[in-house]
Amino acid sequence: METPGFNFSSEEEEDAPDSAALSAAMSIDKLFPALLECFGIILCGYIAGRANIITSTQAKGLGNFVSKFALPALLFKNMVLLDFGNVIWPFLWSILIAKVSVFFIVCALTLIVASPESRYSKAGLFSIFATQSNDFALGYPIVEALYKSTYPEYLQYIYLVAPVSLMLLNPIGFAFCEVQKWKDEGNHQQSKLMIVGLVVLQVLKNPIVFMVVIGIIAHFVLHQTIPAFMAEFVDGLANSFGGAALFYLGLSMVGQLRKLTRSTVVTLILLITAKLLLMPLICKDMVDLLDNSNTSTSNHSSLSNYAFLYGVFPTAPSVAIYAVYYNAELEVVTSGMVISTFLSAPIMYVSAWLLTMRWKDPQFLMNALQNVSFNISIVSLVALVWTIAVMFLSKKFKRLPHMFTVNLLLAQFLTCIGMILWNFVVKGDNFIGQVLTFTLLCTSLYSTFVWPGLIALSLVLVKSFEDLRVTPGVLVIAGWGIPALVTAVLLISGEKMSGTIDSLFFYGKPQIICTIVVVALSILLGGGSLVCLSRGSWAQNDSSFGTGEDLVTEAEAENQTVVEPFNPPGDLNRACLICDCAQPQPMPDMIISTNMNDTPPTALAGQCENRCESTDCLLVQVEEFQQVADRQVARHVLLCLLLTVSLLANLSSCLWLLFNRIPGRLYLELQFFCAVANYGQGFLSFALFGLDKHLIIVPFKKRLYSLWYGKKQEEQLQSDLPEDVRMTCTQFTKYHKDQCFHDIVKKRRCGKRTMVDCFLGCELVEWLQQVGLAQDHGEAVLYGTRLQQGGVLQHIKQEYSFQDSRLYYRFMT
Repeated sequence: METPGFNFSSEEEEDAPDSAALSAAMSIDKLFPALLECFGIILCGYIAGRANIITSTQAKGLGNFVSKFALPALLFKNMVLLDFGNVIWPFLWSILIAKVSVFFIVCALTLIVASPESRYSKAGLFSIFATQSNDFALGYPIVEALYKSTYPEYLQYIYLVAPVSLMLLNPIGFAFCEVQKWKDEGNHQQSKLMIVGLVVLQVLKNPIVFMVVIGIIAHFVLHQTIPAFMAEFVDGLANSFGGAALFYLGLSMVGQLRKLTRSTVVTLILLITAKLLLMPLICKDMVDLLDNSNTSTSNHSSLSNYAFLYGVFPTAPSVAIYAVYYNAELEVVTSGMVISTFLSAPIMYVSAWLLTMRWKDPQFLMNALQNVSFNISIVSLVALVWTIAVMFLSKKFKRLPHMFTVNLLLAQFLTCIGMILWNFVVKGDNFIGQVLTFTLLCTSLYSTFVWPGLIALSLVLVKSFEDLRVTPGVLVIAGWGIPALVTAVLLISGEKMSGTIDSLFFYGKPQIICTIVVVALSILLGGGSLVCLSRGSWAQNDSSFGTGEDLVTEAEAENQTVVEPFNPPGDLNRACLICDCAQPQPMPDMIISTNMNDTPPTALAGQCENRCESTDCLLVQVEEFQQVADRQVARHVLLCLLLTVSLLANLSSCLWLLFNRIPGRLYLELQFFCAVANYGQGFLSFALFGLDKHLIIVPFKKRLYSLWYGKKQEEQLQSDLPEDVRMTCTQFTKYHKDQCFHDIVKKRRCGKRTMVDCFLGCELVEWLQQVGLAQDHGEAVLYGTRLQQGGVLQHIKQEYSFQDSRLYYRFMT
């Protein structure tokens, strides 16, 4: 029986160029630095936004500069300098047909599936999402790195292809959105002709479209040259686009995953699949089909590969602007933009790397696949050790659904161990060692296929019944028992393939069928569970998840009777969080003078003013309880979503191999993607669960702050505060503190007979935005931080800086 999966020779001998020409078509050595440059700048922008160095309001200014000045100048410059003589028009028509095909496929499916109340706006925005790529900020540097030294004319295709979306497809999407707006208004005073006119006017007002038209006209008028008097001006604006656009892309990603709701899960899966899988395949197939007149076989193959890479470019951030403008599907578009951007990087790198390899040696390809799996398993293993340690140290493994997530992490850990061992035993003659290692690897890998569906099912059960309704042990047995049973059946009935080192096909066709069954069942279970999740809101069930508020009894009157629980003998007031306290931090003289006349009513006799080290404080217990009680539902949904996408890739790979004797080049790319997805799951787990806020992030920030400023900074007098902090505290204390105290401060029990006036950090953030002291979330957090630095407010135990969270703070008196 032949080795499945790597029978490429007959196909490649017929229509592929020689390996030397293929390798020369791309400069793969420059791709990784280009990806590092692009995603490094994106990361800098994200950090700047996350740390509130640049708020979302301030970021809008940078976005306006990028979209209304830098990008139009870049387009104008390149349209004038464009050399139409070197353009291979069949390639352009191929990309056009591919984009139109994906646009109308997404549009038609959305109109069929979506609810009538919002089907037109969804059809318009989702179609734009699936077809408008981030061509200039992210795509151009990558194309330049790959092709500048071999096919420099490929760079200009970016400027020819982009207007396809901007001038042809986007107006159709806008028309659907305008129709939705027309239907929602209900008066139907605008005629259909008026709607068409509005769409055309909106497109023409877009500075990007306007400068493309002007640039094409100038191309013929100026004879492909920019006049010397304006060349430096245009170059200055155009050259500022690259870094600024990538930095703004990072800024625009901050907080977007918070908008990911359960109702968007299935939509997000389909859209990302259409953008990152369907689009590149159709682009490549269209070039193969239409570019028959190309006399150079090498150039034809290179164009085909270029089309595939172009299709992988992620969605442009401008789609989020369209969603905001029409106030529709913002959650799907923004979350999808972030996910597609970071998923596109490994796809582009792996695809470009594979396209430079030799294709006529199956053994070489199997060794390459084995090396990729081995290397990724080592790095992923380190990430998983860290993530599992965080799960146990934070004690989240005791709660649902983290109990099942730990099982998934353990399965991923054993998969990496199995692949590392497989790399050493598969090339030897120790049959027993191979069987034992294969048993470990196959069982754990199948377990990673099963657990996403079980985790999604547990989320549905907790949502619907406020409990699992079954003992967790049943799901644990299913998560490990089903893979073990399938592996046992495979070992008993299967026959070892000779000459193969690929663990996925070690037992040939029976193993492929077993993999198809396991993956298909997990996709059905996980997909069905995610659909059920999308039918309701988790907000309605937050009370069942336990926020800890039930530990605190709020007092509505001073003379409220307190029921005292039994406690060991001792001082009745020792349980108060702010008894036996240190001296309060001094406030600036100017703030004190404005605060003396505005102090809220005096606290009750049972109250006290400052911090103590008591561990019996109910409010402190609430905060500690919340740290472990958070189910992180959105993170688990995202985990199931991304793992379901990888399961779809595994299912496609197995079906492709099962029904094609000669799978072809694209199959190998899919196979490498599956290897990265299967053995690199640790990276995803680390990103979602490895950076625990209370165990890692907050202590790290506190330690970094103490190292940066030193302990003396905490002890210095508040009179040394910066002027902006002093002014903010003075303004708030004099004009706003009374109203804020009245609106958000509540009496909460902190001991057996003591209460304290306090409020939640998230409540102050919301209040600051409501009264206009902050324009957005970022400015509100900065405002609260200044108040804390100025001694106007503090955390009840002075352990945390001001945060938009359910931590308790109090005003200083």
